[in-house]
Amino acid sequence: MFTLEEFSTLCQEQVQCAIAENIDRTPTDIALDRRVPAAAAVATQVKRLQRARSKLPSYYAVRAILPPRAYEQSSSEECAARKRLCGESVLDLTCGLGVDTMALARRFRRVVALERDEVLAAVTRHNLQRLGIENVTIINCSAEEFLSTCEQHFDWCFADPDRRGEAGEKLVRLEDCSPNMVALRSDIERIADRICIKCSPLFDTAEAQHLFGDCSVESVSLAGECKEVNIYIDGTTPTLAAEAIGLGRVEVPWAEVGNYAPGEPPTDLEAYRYLILPDVALQHSRLTAYALAGRADVWSATGIALSTEAPQGVPGRIFEIGSILDLGNKQTKRRLRGAKVEIYRRDMPLSNGELCRRFGMREGGEQRWCFTKIGTRSVAIEMKKM
Repeated sequence: MFTLEEFSTLCQEQVQCAIAENIDRTPTDIALDRRVPAAAAVATQVKRLQRARSKLPSYYAVRAILPPRAYEQSSSEECAARKRLCGESVLDLTCGLGVDTMALARRFRRVVALERDEVLAAVTRHNLQRLGIENVTIINCSAEEFLSTCEQHFDWCFADPDRRGEAGEKLVRLEDCSPNMVALRSDIERIADRICIKCSPLFDTAEAQHLFGDCSVESVSLAGECKEVNIYIDGTTPTLAAEAIGLGRVEVPWAEVGNYAPGEPPTDLEAYRYLILPDVALQHSRLTAYALAGRADVWSATGIALSTEAPQGVPGRIFEIGSILDLGNKQTKRRLRGAKVEIYRRDMPLSNGELCRRFGMREGGEQRWCFTKIGTRSVAIEMKKM
């Protein structure tokens, strides 16, 4: 637990100077250096800032204070910046470290942000001041308390509910998170025109319509990892979307989603020249078949796709096929024995370790092989970089 005393120590001018002066040093060396004031606290902050350099570059640049749990649960700046909210005013029910709040402050004239933890509220005020953000009011109270007495009106309400239980366990169901956005919906709609809810990356996109009726849902990935699922209750045509940051976005009206189901597994694999590894956002939203309709053959929502031509503009990675080998053939074992291989698995029950033991290969190296099941065939596909 990050305490008010720790925060006060880190706010001291000499400690702030020590963090800035030692930002590139090894944290262990800092902790053992008697010349550094509050060496243990400085070392811990430097360690967190070094880790935050790519996730939170703005926070790193101003040497912001980063409490451990708040940092771990925060959005990356890239994900926060691309949420499609804008207007005059917004209510952030769950401020936390303030990364989403900072992004909202750049799109709205007025931001009211709630944080129920007194220390974290103070930390975030401090950080936003260092970031030069002046249009955010942080209130130290719970969402339930604020909504029960609020007489203001907002264009949007945003929330990233706490997804940790009392014992520290991870929560996925929205009804289990805090605040409970399902239970609070009517209270929120009394004071806000539109709602955006950030969910766990494990949240099932299909569950959103069950909970909220007509709404839009998007899965968002960064560097091949699903980072968040966002629900928009805003009165627009309900859509299902997948966005791979830096690679592209695919969006389809919910009414058309059922028209793009995976087809039958192909039998003549040798006819294909290209293998597509659909981005995890496509897979999570079950939009792979839609994104590749007419351009590649798709038979699994979570597997690979094959094509005779290299498709363009697909969120994912495309490889040229070198060879396709059945896992049961002796030739496959001879080909892979002793090789150092970068392993890709899709729809394959065997783990990387089991595959290595079975074929006498090791992980790593320049060779790339995809191990997958296509219909009744379990195959290894050699992947050549485009």
